Amino acid sequence: SLCHGREAADEAAETARRAFVDGDAAEGLPTIEIAKAELTEGVSLLHILTRAGLAASNGEAKRLVQGNGVRINDEPVSDERRKLNADDLQNGVVKLSLGKKRHALLKSM
Repeated sequence: SLCHGREAADEAAETARRAFVDGDAAEGLPTIEIAKAELTEGVSLLHILTRAGLAASNGEAKRLVQGNGVRINDEPVSDERRKLNADDLQNGVVKLSLGKKRHALLKSM
């Protein structure tokens, strides 16, 4: 029913709001844990996109970045050589987005 669809949409919007406004790792959002030392050294964005399941391969991840489809903490990324590091953490997580609907969180452990 339309009412049920609206309820599901509202619930999804609230989950997203909690994840990205309040900084909570929302349930149901893929979360990748990474060692603090690994993040301190810097980790390849392409590797992380693949590890998060947002891309099937580094090649696909590279094409997605080159096509302006990838964002880190809502900021578009155009450099496929970009490394993620501790400076990217916001409230302990890095939000990775592919397009408007696919997201994952990277959490430092």
